[in-house]
This record gives sequence, structure tokens and C-alpha cells, in this order.
Amino acid sequence: MIKTILFGAIVLPVAALALDSGAIGVPAPLDGIGIDQHLGAQLPLDTQFRDESGQTVPLRAYFGHKPVLLALVYYTCPMLCNQILTGMAAGLSPLSLRPGRDFEIVAISINPAETPADATAKRQFASRRYSTKLGTNGWHFLVGDQASIQAVAGVVGFHYRYDPASKMFFHASGIMAVTPQGKLARYFYGVDFEPKDLKLGLIEASHDAIGSLADQVLLFCYHYDPKTGKYSAAILNLLKGAGIFALALMAAGLGWLWRRDLRAHRPAFKEVSRL
Repeated sequence: MIKTILFGAIVLPVAALALDSGAIGVPAPLDGIGIDQHLGAQLPLDTQFRDESGQTVPLRAYFGHKPVLLALVYYTCPMLCNQILTGMAAGLSPLSLRPGRDFEIVAISINPAETPADATAKRQFASRRYSTKLGTNGWHFLVGDQASIQAVAGVVGFHYRYDPASKMFFHASGIMAVTPQGKLARYFYGVDFEPKDLKLGLIEASHDAIGSLADQVLLFCYHYDPKTGKYSAAILNLLKGAGIFALALMAAGLGWLWRRDLRAHRPAFKEVSRL
């Protein structure tokens, strides 16, 4: 099991303080906080949440046909969660894939005290970071009780803690690509997400149902590394691809030469036939 712990602006000062004091390892306030990868795990799709309008909906309402980008954040977070959502929007902006058409985005608040009004405000914030013209189509922000939140967080491997002193949640930063059937397919860490990684992750999570032929070729040449949550060039596949391309080019060249040679000898054949 791969465990990744990444922290943003909220908890970095604590970590820095521990380093200055000569402490070794993870600071006590952050012990146990992180993300365990549970690739292939099934989300509890019957878990109930409330959407931005206050309507009670099962998680499965957002699954079934398209892959989903899942973010566990909280909407009144002063720093880190905004960075995660902004980073996700920035990574998605250059892509031809569009929320609502090719995939869905589902954010779940880890704060059971938050309300649909909080979800609505954060939905507007995140979707506007993505585009000021496309609206909120495909963006879904949910709130729920502690049991519902824990049901999803436990399956995802998302470990967090509420700190009464600061009145904030300590948590790791990352988002997940999930299949239309609700199975965890890819994890992406940090607050900056490469467009290439998001695109390839969504295509793989869709079981190749979205994306172009060029994207399929790109997937052949890149390999997902669960340790980093990124796609890197697969050298062996690149060499195979280059070899296939070279053979195809050679075959095309030989075919062209053969046709040219055939056309050049055609008049001579006609003269012989007349004789």
C-alpha cells in the first residue's frame, strides 16, 4: 500500500516549526494524516449527501456514464482547499475534455457543519476559476453528515483531523480520477495538476470511452506512476512506437518507389504488345 502525505499552506508552518526545533519525522499534529492509495476500491455509491440546492442525493447520482474527478476538501478552508480547486481548474482549462460533457467533477466537504450555501459559494468559485463563460455544468459540490463523509474518506484512504485550537481541518492535498462505475482509478497529489496527467487519467478512468485516437497513442507512450501520481514516458513503448512508425514509413516509401517504377515501364510494355 502506497501512502502519500502532502500538506499545503495550512500545515506547512507547523512542519517548519518542527524542523527548526530539530525534530525528526512527521510533526505530532500531522501524525496519521495523509492519503493511502486504494486503487480499484469501490466507492459507496448509495451514501447520501446534500447538493448545492439542499436536495438529498445518493453519490451514485453522479456516476454511471462518465468518469469523475473527486476532491475531498472543505468549503470554508482559508487556504489549502482553494489552492487544490484552483490547481484542478487550471489543469483542466487547456484540455478539450469538458466537465458535464466528458466527465463530472464531485467535491465532498469533510466538514459536517458546512451547508448547501457553502457548497454553492465554493462551486461558483471553482467553476469561475475554470471558465467565466461555461457556467457550473458538471461541477457538483456536496455536504453530508460525519457518517457519510467517513464512508467515502475511508474507501478513498483520505486521512484528516480537525484541530480545535486552530478550528481548521488538517488534511493532505490531492484529487482522484474515478471510473463511471465508482472505482478509484488514479490519484493526483499536490495543488498543481499537469493537464497531461489529468487528461490521461480521465481517459483511462473512462476505459478509453473519451479522448481521440491521438490520445490513445499518447497513452501507449506514457505510464502512470502511483508513487508520484504522474504520467511519465514509457521508454520501451516509445521505442516500440518509433519502430512501428519507421516500418510504416519504410513500407510507404517502398510502395511509392514500386508504383513509380511500374509507371515508368508501362510505355515499354505497350510497345512490345503492339509488335
